Amino acid sequence: MATFEETPASVSGQTNYGAIQTSRIDLSKPRFDQSTYLGRVRHFMQVTSPLNLFVTNHGLEKAKTLIADYNAGQISHVDPAKLWRAKEICDSTLHPDTGKPIFLPFRMSCFVPTNLLVAVGMLMPNPSVKSIIFWQWTNQSVNVAFNYANANKTIEMNMKETAFAYMTAVSTSCFLAVGLNQLVPRMTSISPGLRTILGRLVPFTAVAAAGTVNVFLMRGKEISEGIDVYDQEGQSVGKSQKAGLSAISQVAISRILTNFPVLTIPPLVLSQWEKTTWSQQYPRAIIPLNLAVISLCLMTALPLAIAAFPQYANVDVKTLEERFWNLKDSKGEHIKTLTYNKGL
Repeated sequence: MATFEETPASVSGQTNYGAIQTSRIDLSKPRFDQSTYLGRVRHFMQVTSPLNLFVTNHGLEKAKTLIADYNAGQISHVDPAKLWRAKEICDSTLHPDTGKPIFLPFRMSCFVPTNLLVAVGMLMPNPSVKSIIFWQWTNQSVNVAFNYANANKTIEMNMKETAFAYMTAVSTSCFLAVGLNQLVPRMTSISPGLRTILGRLVPFTAVAAAGTVNVFLMRGKEISEGIDVYDQEGQSVGKSQKAGLSAISQVAISRILTNFPVLTIPPLVLSQWEKTTWSQQYPRAIIPLNLAVISLCLMTALPLAIAAFPQYANVDVKTLEERFWNLKDSKGEHIKTLTYNKGL
């Protein structure tokens, strides 16, 4: 894997970063085809990799410098692997709208480590009401932080709006989780085994509902005021409420898709484990087993879920507000498609 700790050599007055690059690489676009699901999965596997958390500030600055120098034509002898690694570092660290580093615990590359402890806490068997409230509050606090850090930054929420969204999301998740946990034991018409499975699925139901509320509240201004949409030249042509609604809806669906395997597969695996003789012989193995299954689900589900929709969506102007229908580009030609950043 390419790194940014070597001292580059100089060739004919130009910096040499490795193998000679015979054709220019467009670093304004992802490495993999974003029009296909597989291409998006491969892209987000790199962007969300926890290995990116080990890149130092010095490594980030070297990656930014390499990309800037290459785009400016100041270097021509570049190893393509180094260029793509530099872009991977920047994509996983910098916010696409501001160009500034996202606070480390709330980067998408830190999603798995940050959410691992929370998932374990929410999936503890036979939780008390206090435990349910604590872990749902913790989860929604983390969700608020991720939603805020990775939202479209062409429109910002003030602290009052953020606080309202936070309190509403936490209240929703706690109400659902506590209510469903009280409801399941009273379902005497079903078998005890099914009641146990349903009880373990309660966290997902609460998280999915509250997570959707969280996203729409935390990013509600993107609907009411709209988000920037761009032409093919990268110039903003205005804010679209319809684009904002589409962006938030896609993010909400992606979050549900992320949570589904994480909060459903581990309980089902553990319910099967408890039926084996091994669970009696090795009762303490349930904790590392739970951690392993949750970790695997998180690492697998995140890129697969985020890749459900492109981060940068190209939309027909006719699907947006009428004011975008007759726009022209710098060449005087009618603009047919516009682009927006849906956020993560």
